[in-house]
Amino acid sequence: MATAISLSLSLSYAQLRTSTLRTPCHRRLSASGPHGPFPRLRRRSLRVSAAAGASPLDAGNPAWDALDGVSVFATGTGDAVPLRDLWDPTEGVAVVALLRHFGCFCCWELASDLKNSMEKFESAGAKLVAIGVGTSDKARILADRLPFPSDSLYADPERKAYDVLGLYHGIGRTLFSPASAKIYSRLDSIKEATKNYTLQGTPSDLTGVMQQGGMFVFRGKELLYAWRDEGTGDHAPLDDVLGVCCKVPAT
Repeated sequence: MATAISLSLSLSYAQLRTSTLRTPCHRRLSASGPHGPFPRLRRRSLRVSAAAGASPLDAGNPAWDALDGVSVFATGTGDAVPLRDLWDPTEGVAVVALLRHFGCFCCWELASDLKNSMEKFESAGAKLVAIGVGTSDKARILADRLPFPSDSLYADPERKAYDVLGLYHGIGRTLFSPASAKIYSRLDSIKEATKNYTLQGTPSDLTGVMQQGGMFVFRGKELLYAWRDEGTGDHAPLDDVLGVCCKVPAT
């Protein structure tokens, strides 16, 4: 399994190098600078729990405001849906899980863990919204083969949600981050989750392969928790995410 992962990462590097050389300079530079009309949040992993209180950068409403105008695409229908319409903006609790992309084997593992935790999230009154880089067709590959509930899975082909939420992007974070070493402690979990894995879920625009994911918990417009993956496979601890959801007062 370790050999398979190494080979997969090597293949990704070769694909990324070719894609980057063919990508216009302004598109490459946008990964490290402001992109689009949305304000960017600081790029760093924050563990902001409800008990820890507000962070001046990530708690409160800045993240909600940044998502204004950002749409994702439903896996089942391909229809565009405003991201902020996916939960109640008054008191609804949502766990927004941003996967790297639908062809990432580590993301299949995360999607499997999220699926297995859905009952716990629902018991805590939280709605799960999972998003991946790619088109709805790519999302359906993961939904059908893992499998994963398609009504909880959305596609973000232009990485707009990732960009405004300040998630990392680049070859360094994707292939060379020390944070990625933790995947070698989860080889059995990855092997189990990827029994039906296929590279066909990889986005056609290979710059999407360089995208890192993250995890956010909202209560209405308020951001309670933010985690930005430092490298491939650096997923938020789901027990921590569930703990934040359980601390939200019942309405």
